[in-house]
Amino acid sequence: MSMSNPNLDLCIRGGTVITASERFEGDIGIRSGVIVTLGRELGRADRDIDATGLLVLPGGVDAHCHIEEPAYQGALLADDFDSATRSAACGGTTTIMPFVNRLEGASMRESAEDYAARAAARARIDYAFHMIFGESSIASIKEELPGLMQEGFLSVKVFMNYPGYMLDDEKILDVMDTTRRYGGLTMVHAENGHCVHWLSESLAHSQGGSLALFAATAPAAVEREATHRAITLAQLSGAKTLLVHVSAAEATEQIRWAHAHGIPVLAETCPQYLVRTVEDLARPGWEAAKFLCSPPLRTEPDAAQLWRALEDGTFQLFSSDHCPFRIDGPDGKRAGGPTPHFRHVAPGLPGIETRLMLLFSEGVGAGRITFEQFVALTSTNPAKIYGLYPRKGSLMPGADADIVLWDPLQAHVIHHAELHDACDYSPYEGQKIVGKPVMTLSRGECVWDRGRVSGAPGRGRRVDRTRST
Repeated sequence: MSMSNPNLDLCIRGGTVITASERFEGDIGIRSGVIVTLGRELGRADRDIDATGLLVLPGGVDAHCHIEEPAYQGALLADDFDSATRSAACGGTTTIMPFVNRLEGASMRESAEDYAARAAARARIDYAFHMIFGESSIASIKEELPGLMQEGFLSVKVFMNYPGYMLDDEKILDVMDTTRRYGGLTMVHAENGHCVHWLSESLAHSQGGSLALFAATAPAAVEREATHRAITLAQLSGAKTLLVHVSAAEATEQIRWAHAHGIPVLAETCPQYLVRTVEDLARPGWEAAKFLCSPPLRTEPDAAQLWRALEDGTFQLFSSDHCPFRIDGPDGKRAGGPTPHFRHVAPGLPGIETRLMLLFSEGVGAGRITFEQFVALTSTNPAKIYGLYPRKGSLMPGADADIVLWDPLQAHVIHHAELHDACDYSPYEGQKIVGKPVMTLSRGECVWDRGRVSGAPGRGRRVDRTRST
């Protein structure tokens, strides 16, 4: 009777291994949830997975998603940590990075502890956290932020837009200076809120509240200006800075300008800005609310420039910005009133499960980016930028066995009824794609296998982060 190799619990055999820098035919050996070896014809294991004809990728790292945050404009996020991480795993993501948003009447530390407890109880895959600092948290910049950063909350998001969240330049500099001193990173939502407010008031007075007007309240010019200002603040403070959800060609030009002048700002974009356009906001009635996000959708020429920025390295990562407000129900987008009005509909779209499929199909499948760039943008780069690498975003020995088996040829049509989030729609309904995850492993445990969800709520773990240097 043959004996299995006691050193390998699991071996993935016969697939095409893709990393951020190379691809090769090979096997991956796993022990106790960790990758221990890569090679050909590895010895026996307790269990084998045949990956013939499949790509073997590091699990996705979604570094920008919103889960269980306080209500905004009367709407609550549909997903808790259970449904969000279930949906993420089904889409090939094995690590998420949501935001700690200050709870009413609580300190930032109390909010962080509350959020960590929610994740520990319900998350199915691993996670780490960012923090949001808005107007109510100004005093906390000096009082609480240094201590929280020393405990691993190493990235802070600031806003140049939104009542209650928008900080002036001096306060943003305070945050940036703190993140620089404690080895962290500042994320910037770059839209000029004063311009957005003025345009919103003017348009509501002169043209009414149609959702088709939403893009005109925040045109590319306000993102361009704020992007350049964020670059300037990053230059002055010396802080590691990342521009989130870049949507416009004009903002992209500012990031290229920064790089040409030796200012090393980082940037991300999101699926909605590549595969949807401002024309979707002209859909009738509440249908347009399914495409209302901030910054707003742009034009096809904008999307073409974003694709170019993904290809040439101007953008380093690709995140979902999953913000799953339902349309219907007492806490959905309709909560702002019986008729849609661009000032009263909460901006945000679901997309945590479809992120990888859309980029693979429209990026790799269409010849816009390589297999290696796909892995870099969706897994390795976010892991490196946010201090999770090489434990996450890697297939090297010693890394967590967070692995996705991907069928590059499987054609599919996205329907929300087949997704696993708790929202009630997808902005990508009816989108034809080629390429899907068929199996997702989180620390060697299968959490998604050809249509079957497994892995218990609460099995996810918080990932320790390393400081930026």
